[in-house]
Amino acid sequence: MDQNDYMAQQDDWDREGLLDPAWERQQKKTFTAWCNSHLRKAGTQIELIEEDFRNGLKLMLLLEVISGEHLPRPDRGKMRFHKIANVNKALEFIASKGVRLVSIGPEEIVDGNVKMTLGMIWTIILRFAIQDISVEESSAKEGLLLWCQRKTAPYKNVNVQNFHMSWKDGLAFCALIHRHRPDLIDYDSLRKDDPLTNLNTAFDVAEKYLDIPRMLDPEEMVEIPFPDEKSVMTYVSCFYHAFAQDMPTETAANRICKVLNVNQENERLMDEYERLASDLLEWINRMRPWLENRSTDNTMDAVQSKLDDFRDYRRRQKPPKAEEKGQLESAFNTLQTKLRLNNRPAFMPSEGKLVSDIANAWKGLEGAEKGYEEWLLSEMRRLERLDHLAKKFYHKAQIHESWTAGKEKKLAEQDYMHCQLQEVKALIKKHDAFETDLAAHQDRVEQIAAIAQELNDLDYHDTATINSRCTSICEEWDRLGDATGKRREALLNVEKCMEAIEQLHLEFAKRAAPFNIWMDGAMEDLEDMFIVHSNEEIKGLISAHETFKATLSDAEQEKNIIMSLMNDVEKHRRMYNLTQEMENVYTNLTPEKIDDKWRRVKELVPKRDQSLQQELAKQMNHERLRVEFATLANKVGPWITEKTEETVRMALNIKGSLENNLSNLKTYQQNIIAYQPNVDNLEIINQKVQESLVYDNPHTPFTMEHIRVGWEHLKTSLARTINEIENQILLRDAKGITEEQMNEFRSSFNHFDRDHSGQLNPDEFHGCLTSLGYEVDLKDSKGEAEFQRIMAIVDPNASGMVTFQSFIDFMTHENIDSDTADQVINSFRILAGDKPYITADELRRELPPDQAEYCIQRMSPWRGPDAPADALDYESFSTALYGESDL
Repeated sequence: MDQNDYMAQQDDWDREGLLDPAWERQQKKTFTAWCNSHLRKAGTQIELIEEDFRNGLKLMLLLEVISGEHLPRPDRGKMRFHKIANVNKALEFIASKGVRLVSIGPEEIVDGNVKMTLGMIWTIILRFAIQDISVEESSAKEGLLLWCQRKTAPYKNVNVQNFHMSWKDGLAFCALIHRHRPDLIDYDSLRKDDPLTNLNTAFDVAEKYLDIPRMLDPEEMVEIPFPDEKSVMTYVSCFYHAFAQDMPTETAANRICKVLNVNQENERLMDEYERLASDLLEWINRMRPWLENRSTDNTMDAVQSKLDDFRDYRRRQKPPKAEEKGQLESAFNTLQTKLRLNNRPAFMPSEGKLVSDIANAWKGLEGAEKGYEEWLLSEMRRLERLDHLAKKFYHKAQIHESWTAGKEKKLAEQDYMHCQLQEVKALIKKHDAFETDLAAHQDRVEQIAAIAQELNDLDYHDTATINSRCTSICEEWDRLGDATGKRREALLNVEKCMEAIEQLHLEFAKRAAPFNIWMDGAMEDLEDMFIVHSNEEIKGLISAHETFKATLSDAEQEKNIIMSLMNDVEKHRRMYNLTQEMENVYTNLTPEKIDDKWRRVKELVPKRDQSLQQELAKQMNHERLRVEFATLANKVGPWITEKTEETVRMALNIKGSLENNLSNLKTYQQNIIAYQPNVDNLEIINQKVQESLVYDNPHTPFTMEHIRVGWEHLKTSLARTINEIENQILLRDAKGITEEQMNEFRSSFNHFDRDHSGQLNPDEFHGCLTSLGYEVDLKDSKGEAEFQRIMAIVDPNASGMVTFQSFIDFMTHENIDSDTADQVINSFRILAGDKPYITADELRRELPPDQAEYCIQRMSPWRGPDAPADALDYESFSTALYGESDL
């Protein structure tokens, strides 16, 4: 509210019956006493306020006493128009002081209108007794109330919230007096339940020792349910003016409070930074060993579980920590700016908790994260390969073991000992076919051994089982070879008496055996599992399968020829009228077996077609995911790069007011944040890509990792730029820098920042200083020393580069004053009454409780001569607030 609003005459003075009768009595008594406190200086007084001001003479005299100015000469006549003229001169004088009078005219005062007269006097009191009271830039009424609250804050049973009910028990009046004159009142002896005694005590002491006349009646204060606010304000303002000589002490206390508030806030921010930094570093240190762990039990489930945990870390755990890191950097920059603005030493975090330490730890975390992801994907490929090989091994081993089942026992039989010559020859031929079959299976055994060796080389988790089965197969194969050789040797010993066997049976056996092996191989190939990673690979398999299908017609012809041989056997049997069943002693293969296997081959062909087409669809889906990811990534990636470059340009080309630039940057930041759904969509697509085990993408140079890093870098750069401008505004406002000065500083800095890095080397910085009229001659030893002093200020870490923030801090520090340690020492000296020390009681009396205790706990004892036991050294305390270098 404007202070003139307190000067305005309130509308309630011109309405009859609005003022409470009890309030009217209080106002008449209080206003009369107030007027007499001034009129007695002129040797006069009033008795009835509504009568004694009617002729205007004492009213004009009152205004001259309280203003110290002369009013126009009064009219001495006793006629009504003379009285109106005098009152009008008084009212015109009041109006000349900026007071707006509402509904108060000279006629009402001359006619003795009580309410209008009281309204006029209240207006005078406001203008000449209350208007100039201001505490912390508040209005007059608020300032007086705030002053009362501060002065009475340490006292029990006192809680000043207004100018009516807060004063009824009299303790607030006693507290005001005791605060400034503790020798006049024994406050501890007062009781809250005895308001009449408290009020009389306060009013008597004020009248006797402080020259403040009784303006309120104790009995009325107690009896009236709601005391008149204006009467209490008028009386309290007299206490304020009576204790006005204590204002330098209060000013000094305010300065100290300000400095202590700054120091306490800075310490809180430092502690908060240390805590946040510790938490973030502890999280990073806890994550690093997990991301650097490359151990696994070589199973797909274990690696898949690790991959799921890693995705959860990427999606849920890391983003909040990245945001904390950005907040921590902004908080650190803001804290350093506040310390520089208040001439405090720069904040140096605990060892290992610098912003650079956190950045390095974060960089190490991301390096470990990248390596962990690459290892997981590589391990997934390796285990997928191992799983495929293991299944292939067991499949081939099963086929081989099915074929060898019973062969060793059969070879050990001596059935030839009971055969006729023809039967023996048949056995020999049969053994020839078996050896052919055995040789044909050699390739499968070698394949089984090769797969087992590859599984061992790739560290398959169940190599013991693989090796055991492979050894069993090889040992059995060796035994089959030995048994085959021994049987051949035995058959040859009895072959002497054996003669030819039936040609057709032999021809059937010879042609059926390779055809049977071909069918076995075909079925094995048709049932063989496959693994591909691209459309080209699956299309190659499909092409090979089509080539195989093209050979089926030739195979069918061969099958028909083989089947025709047995038809010829049947013809010969019927031709010679052989009634016994003719057994083919050269082979176990029968036309039924050949026909059955051929039917199975024909059935497997469409199944192979279906599995290949399903894999083709799968690979096409993978390609679709690649294209979908690439389409969005090729849009998002360049967009992030473009916006990052725009952010850098905006940071380096700030023109106009800082507020406009800050507003533009925040609007720009909202536009950037609005782009988040595109990155989220890309994350969703990338999740599908990873779940489908798609490992490469030739359609885009961007990976999800590139997008994540670029996106976080863009947001961090923009937030850092906004934080820098906010700090510049904070610095400008705190130091009183004009917009023109800030633009001049920025223009000079950008002119020498030719590489747009946001930093100047020493030579560039020297040129920048010179352009601003700050002459430092480097050819002169004194000038060189001065330049080194400046560099130590703007580059305390000796990095060899000067940032824009450091440059601004230096320029404002060199040209604009702020609170210093000497000023704080002088403020404490005022509170101490020019003593070289201050006591705890004095601090508690002059400062708010929390800040008083803050000083008491940190001040060292004063060791000077004749010092009391609780003497404290305020000078060393003030020096410590600013650092030794400031004094």
